[in-house]
Amino acid sequence: MEITTKKRLQILSGSHNGKLAQAVAKHIDVPLSDMKLDRFANGEISVKLGESARGADVFVFSTHDQPVNDAIMEQLIIIDAAKRASAKRITAVCPYFGYARQDRKSSGREPITAKLLVDMLTAAGADRIVSVDLHTGQIQGFFDGPFDHLTALPVLSDYIRDQLGGDVVIVSPDAGRVKTSERYVRRLGADFAIIHKTRSKTQANTVEAKNVIGEVAGRRCVLIDDMIDTAGTICAAAQLLKESGAAEIYAMATHGILSDPALERLAASPIDRIVVTDTLPLPEGKNLDKVEVVSVVPLVAAAIKAIYLDESVSKIFGGENHI
Repeated sequence: MEITTKKRLQILSGSHNGKLAQAVAKHIDVPLSDMKLDRFANGEISVKLGESARGADVFVFSTHDQPVNDAIMEQLIIIDAAKRASAKRITAVCPYFGYARQDRKSSGREPITAKLLVDMLTAAGADRIVSVDLHTGQIQGFFDGPFDHLTALPVLSDYIRDQLGGDVVIVSPDAGRVKTSERYVRRLGADFAIIHKTRSKTQANTVEAKNVIGEVAGRRCVLIDDMIDTAGTICAAAQLLKESGAAEIYAMATHGILSDPALERLAASPIDRIVVTDTLPLPEGKNLDKVEVVSVVPLVAAAIKAIYLDESVSKIFGGENHI
């Protein structure tokens, strides 16, 4: 007997940046699947799927925003619920991947927490992982299944081209972002500069920008990074650019974490505009006058659709999503 089954796509989302999941679902014309999410009095998370997931291709959204551990645990429990409901394939969609900065041992007696998180997703039942602009590409190698790495390069470079024009200098805030910045340089045909910095060994989240390599005097400079957390790196780089004669300074990053005291630092900095994407929700009740958000919804939606149809994800980004 031969039976042809019909493919079915489901998108599940917890409470962490559910707006992004809702927007992606709307973009590909799929309703966000019903799910009941509760918490016991002691904070334990309870999940019950509101519809059958049997045989479905399930995408479980959770961006790992604050509180990070809560967001991760919520996603793990939803994945486990989908696995036990007989989902055919489960994809963990982590627009911002938590613990990505702990990808190696930089000294003795340290964990590799990014690997631990991947192991947890695997144990919960994830067959595939999707994320946007990982802090380091080696995290993909921690997972034994397909790991689709997306990038905000198209939307951020389009912003630079449309809003700032062609005469810009792309600036890497440190040596670690050089390869990322070079992709913008190639795509935009822009000039390039690098900030040389050192990080304090005695005080956390403190950096000192030493000098600028490249011509920035009288130019419109765009600092490119994967994330802005406490904004120490970006603000130190911006101050050095200002002292070196930069006419205008923009800061762009995929992930606007903006932990305290980021917004205070950014407000006091010489940065004219900060542009981030909607992989993370912006903090509420804060001064966000300098901050502008561009959306990665079309890119994420295109990737979800390609995965569901077993088509190439790299083709969406012209191969520029590999780091």
